Amino acid sequence: MGLDISEALDRPRRRDLSFFLVALFVTGSLWSFSIRGQVFFAFTLVELFFSVYHYHLVTLVSAPWKHGTGNLAQLQIAFTRVLKSGLAVLPEEGYDDERPTSPQQAITQLESTDPRGIEFRNVLRTWFGRVPWSSIRRVEVKQWIYWSIFNKDLPEENDMPPSHQAVLDETLEQLEKRLGTRVPEGSNPAAAPLRMTLDKVHVYGRPFFYYTLIFAVNWYLRTWYAKYWNLRHGNYKGLEYLVYIPENWDPVSGPRPTVFLHGLGLGLLQYYPVTRDLRLRFSDRPLLIPLQPHISQDIFHPRFLDPICRQDLADRLAGLMDELGWVELPSKNSDDLGKDALASPGVTMVSHSNGSYLHAWCLKQHPEIISRSCFVDPVTFCSWEGGKAALFLTKRDLNVISDACYNFLYRLPTTGFELIVSYFVGTELGVANLLRRHFDWSSNALWYEEIPNARNPSKTLFLLGGRDDIINAERVMKYLTSHGIRKGIWYDPDGLHGDALKSGGAAYARVLQWLRETNTI
Repeated sequence: MGLDISEALDRPRRRDLSFFLVALFVTGSLWSFSIRGQVFFAFTLVELFFSVYHYHLVTLVSAPWKHGTGNLAQLQIAFTRVLKSGLAVLPEEGYDDERPTSPQQAITQLESTDPRGIEFRNVLRTWFGRVPWSSIRRVEVKQWIYWSIFNKDLPEENDMPPSHQAVLDETLEQLEKRLGTRVPEGSNPAAAPLRMTLDKVHVYGRPFFYYTLIFAVNWYLRTWYAKYWNLRHGNYKGLEYLVYIPENWDPVSGPRPTVFLHGLGLGLLQYYPVTRDLRLRFSDRPLLIPLQPHISQDIFHPRFLDPICRQDLADRLAGLMDELGWVELPSKNSDDLGKDALASPGVTMVSHSNGSYLHAWCLKQHPEIISRSCFVDPVTFCSWEGGKAALFLTKRDLNVISDACYNFLYRLPTTGFELIVSYFVGTELGVANLLRRHFDWSSNALWYEEIPNARNPSKTLFLLGGRDDIINAERVMKYLTSHGIRKGIWYDPDGLHGDALKSGGAAYARVLQWLRETNTI
């Protein structure tokens, strides 16, 4: 029998020098201004009141998310789609048919030695803290299933509604077939499941001046864009945005508009180079940038802790583009736009990192309005998985497991880069609130079948970095190539998360070149 990677222990990770250098910078530079400023009574008082206010906000987001996870039937379909993933043995070089057979595969009982079962056990155990699969017990698996479907703690058997019990039993039965083994009875608290919307929220505070500085810079950039670049600020049903429309642009024959969906971080400040190039290098076409205060550390925004939900955001974004005359929807006055958009040229949508979730929502809700898609460092693919597929692993690979959920929210940082991501992004109040209390895994997971023209490199482009510490880029690339996507993938084996949008880089040059290509229908 071959190596069972689901039983392999992960090598202990030790902090390197870069971790301590970054920690020294955070404590010595970020907070030193506050320490020196304590001699000034007014400044100290402001920091004191702000720390109380920040603590109050942390208390608000620490309560378990009480909302459901959506339509039960859709959730069951999504869960079944997860179980079917990887069942078909697809050639690495790609599938010749237009659609692969994975979604049509029947879930049958696998043998415990089946590589597909071993792979799935290794994938799933990340949701249980990367412990060996043999240490995971039935109670904890039921807790994970119940949370993933109902977004609640597992109730006592006598307190569980019969309909919920039926769904739980059926899902567990299907899961065990896919695992190739029966989950042992009993409980092991040491292998407790990761349940993002129920687990404790980890938030690290930062001084008032830090948020004030970010707010000031982003406000200045927004003002600058309006004055010099004609990027005006607007609001459509609570969705704020920046938009530029050339005077002589023709909505029928002109170049298609570009919609840029940014990721987690510092908002306009972080994406200034991209905004500059999209606006100035492509001045012949409209540009739309939805603003996302909840992931831009804009703590002074009224919707900082109240992000727009998936369906509302997709509908509002589609409605905004309809109002701008870029696409045509069935009814401009309808609150529920639905999926049946009329034929229209569509837009070019470019997303980065967390922005790929919004990209996925739009493709699921209104695929007809998007004519071209560019995914940069996408976290939406294989997002339910826990690590690299066993079919693509060697012994050397066992200690480089990568998973967005586990790495971003649960893994203790050991390098300087990991500490930067953890402190400045992952444990920031707004980001933690979004990912810990508003995360909808079934909506955020995008499948090959949901991407129009996925194999056409002129209409769909994917950019991945082999050293991405947030997502498993190699696994995502394998998923895409096994479904016949070849020329539309840019893979940089040495690329880090975010490198593909760095000015002067080869990957960024590819994005700009792709945007220059004919983008009319």
